[in-house]
Amino acid sequence: MPSIDTKARYDAVAQAFHWVIVALIATQFVLAKTAMALPLGMQKLILFARHKSFGMTILMLALLRLAWRLANPPPAPPPGTTPIEKALARATHTGFYMLLFAMPLTGWLMSSAKNYSVSWFGWFTWPNLIGPNEAAFKVLRETHDIMSDFLLAIIVLHVLAALKHHFYDKDDVLLRMLPFTRPKRRS
Repeated sequence: MPSIDTKARYDAVAQAFHWVIVALIATQFVLAKTAMALPLGMQKLILFARHKSFGMTILMLALLRLAWRLANPPPAPPPGTTPIEKALARATHTGFYMLLFAMPLTGWLMSSAKNYSVSWFGWFTWPNLIGPNEAAFKVLRETHDIMSDFLLAIIVLHVLAALKHHFYDKDDVLLRMLPFTRPKRRS
């Protein structure tokens, strides 16, 4: 019977952070696209309020996830991973973390520049980071939109890389992040 390398697997906490943040990011894209398609009105404002709440949730979870990752390093790449693949994986993960922090922060700054409160699901209101400033709002909005495009591109590359590892390389990179699976070295 082949042995299972438990050190090649992300722990349950890392998996939970990963998949909850994935679900929240998907929710963010849907909320933003839906809200942008609506005319100005109460429904649009409600969706944007929800978008802001989920964005701040992502920011808090990203902070916790980074702390967890620093205390619990990820599994090593599988044998045979090329230096370029390792560099691309590092760049991708660095990009994810940067965007997980930068996108909620620019959204928060953007709302502050428009003097719109950022409430967290109606439980409390985050303080404005800057005063009203229309020029800053426009720059922050454009930055936020560009970062969402980069995030989507990185997500697509990340998924394609995981599928490449699973189906072409036949290693456990994909399985070690999936809950309720038991990675085994495949040949």
